[in-house]
Amino acid sequence: MNLKIIRSKKEYQQYLAWADEMFNKKISPETPEGEKLQVVLLLIKQYEDQHYPVPRPDPIDAIKNKMVDLGIKNKYFVGKVGSKGYVSAILNKRKPLTLEIARLFHNELGIPADILLS
Repeated sequence: MNLKIIRSKKEYQQYLAWADEMFNKKISPETPEGEKLQVVLLLIKQYEDQHYPVPRPDPIDAIKNKMVDLGIKNKYFVGKVGSKGYVSAILNKRKPLTLEIARLFHNELGIPADILLS
């Protein structure tokens, strides 16, 4: 395979098929073919990022999902964020997510700051 920037869906499909074939052969990353596979995967990622972008999650939805994952209820944030009503208003998008509160959710839940600030 001659490596070059992927410019069409046909080329993209060819690179995917080749990468799949290399995975099936269990190519070692330390071999020349393994290094070539790593470059192909980068080219595939670049094409996918350009043509199939993943939308950023809504900050409040990310907070709610993380709370569910961790088994945390709204009352956990009462006193840290404010009153029960204020926490509810934030999580129901009636009050804005301020920088200070975003920082708190980042520290408490481990949600990346760029998601909370988007």
